[in-house]
Amino acid sequence: MTETPEIPEDTTVAIVGAGVAGLTLANLLLRNGVSCVVVEKHRRAYVERRQRAGTVDTRGVRLFRAWGLGEVVEGNPVTEGAGGFFIDGEELPLDTGEDDESLFCPQQVLVRNLTDVFLREGGDLRHEAADVALEHLQGPRSLVRYRDSTGTARAIACDYVAGCDGSHGVSRASIPESALTRYSHTYGYSWLSVLAEVPASHPSGMAIHHRGLAGLIPRGANASRIYLQCPPGDTPEQWPAERVWSELEARFGTPVPTGPIAEARIVPLRSVVYSPMDHGTLYLLGDAAHIVPPMSAKGINLALNDAEVFARAVIRRVQQGDGSLLDSYSETCLKHVWNYQAFASWITDLMHDAGDPSYEGEFRKQIARAELQRQFTSPAANRLFNELISGVN
Repeated sequence: MTETPEIPEDTTVAIVGAGVAGLTLANLLLRNGVSCVVVEKHRRAYVERRQRAGTVDTRGVRLFRAWGLGEVVEGNPVTEGAGGFFIDGEELPLDTGEDDESLFCPQQVLVRNLTDVFLREGGDLRHEAADVALEHLQGPRSLVRYRDSTGTARAIACDYVAGCDGSHGVSRASIPESALTRYSHTYGYSWLSVLAEVPASHPSGMAIHHRGLAGLIPRGANASRIYLQCPPGDTPEQWPAERVWSELEARFGTPVPTGPIAEARIVPLRSVVYSPMDHGTLYLLGDAAHIVPPMSAKGINLALNDAEVFARAVIRRVQQGDGSLLDSYSETCLKHVWNYQAFASWITDLMHDAGDPSYEGEFRKQIARAELQRQFTSPAANRLFNELISGVN
């Protein structure tokens, strides 16, 4: 890059990416007196328009409340609608129990709320940051270079860089391949993901059927996300609107609402973990470090855990001069990540094995259905499946 200012701006933490991980971290640092700057390549309107999951689990809700940020998951204007769970057209009852504190809050709403609070409290958030580049990651101080919305070259000097810019962002790409180990698993099925202009109505939720898994999840008063299990290699062109609606109705076993389709894409289901989650002064958070399949509905909650662990580590270093939590950041987060990956793998295989036997056979189908029936006798499992219904990405 050229035209870089001779004297860079200065902050403690430069945060790359204004999604859930980046904005949660920014708010935690700001209200604890740690200076930070957030740079985001997209416009604010674009970031807050992206349709995403779903549910902040009990642990995530308690995190926000403990840090004085409970307002970001309250007063949600997006209608959730009633959710159900169907097997071969029969709806099973869901009872979440009294101790469940999970909340339905689509990602775009959570991001908007986090942005509002951060800016209200005087936070420094810079959208439309182009050509972001990370330099001097081995310290002692790093540089984040970018061009602002006018095309002017900027530079931020910082003690730490928080890479919160997702699986295709510049942060992880700035780490030499030799310094990272990539663990991955590709599941044997994909989803057709459809955003349709249909109101929240019954039926909604998840359906298991011998034709495959299906989902109909409200994403607003007049929008719904539709999921249909499909073979790897399928393309959106193989799924015209007529086929989408007829297949959805067949798998739910009851008539479904129809409407214009705004978006359709194929989503391969996969799990990915990068280790370690740090490199010099750069720390990876959220999707930059790990991906869970959407069936688990845990992407948001993994991002929140990373943000809290990193925030506590930086605050300890700044306020007490103790860098031990920073030293153990990757190890601490990866223990949590692998626990969530274990859950994600279990629930993804269970839900798909119980449906179409052409994937894993009739024996695995019967085993999976027996496990589902056992799970539905447990209030804790009922809470789990209720979270899955509203939280699928």
